[in-house]
Amino acid sequence: MHTLLLLLLLFTDQTTQPTKQPVDEDVEVLSAYLTGHFSSAAQAEGDPSYFDVHLRAVPIWGDRGDGPWLYVEQAIASALDRPYRQRVYKLSVDGDQFRSDVYTLPGDPLQFAGAWREPGRFDDLQAEALTLRAGCGIVMRFDGDAFVGGTVGRGCESSRAGAAYVTSEVRLTPTQVISWDRGFSDDGTQVWGAEKGGYVFDRITD
Repeated sequence: MHTLLLLLLLFTDQTTQPTKQPVDEDVEVLSAYLTGHFSSAAQAEGDPSYFDVHLRAVPIWGDRGDGPWLYVEQAIASALDRPYRQRVYKLSVDGDQFRSDVYTLPGDPLQFAGAWREPGRFDDLQAEALTLRAGCGIVMRFDGDAFVGGTVGRGCESSRAGAAYVTSEVRLTPTQVISWDRGFSDDGTQVWGAEKGGYVFDRITD
């Protein structure tokens, strides 16, 4: 993992929030890759079948020793104040395998819309109040300069738009987050999600 540690040293800047408890350096690299402001505007401009989506992720609960934890929200560019997806990710590592467990927020998640501006809004929220999306965790390995992986099998259940389960595939680099979420019916027919490939989110600077 020496390559990962070197990448962490090269990549650490204002996009990374320090934590009060020491965590594994390799997980910090993963956290740095995910943290920031990303946009699929370039992809949407070249292919109208994709939307212009903004993705923002910020570290929260930096004083916990079981993280990193990230608040993540996605919103269409024309409705940034009403994100369509809000999640909390818990990152971990076991040997050369990395994991991002996915949690939903309690109550109306829109109460946390825009909380990437003020991560301290989560200070009064306990991790125990979150709901784990069982089977929806992302398992990754580091390959070259990217974290690559996805969900496992059909374990991420869903009832959205006639789907029975969801799959997610990801590729994370220092400058991009590529994410391909798709819903499938019981017989394996895709019922929602991009058909050509994942959304390409380019890192941008506010």
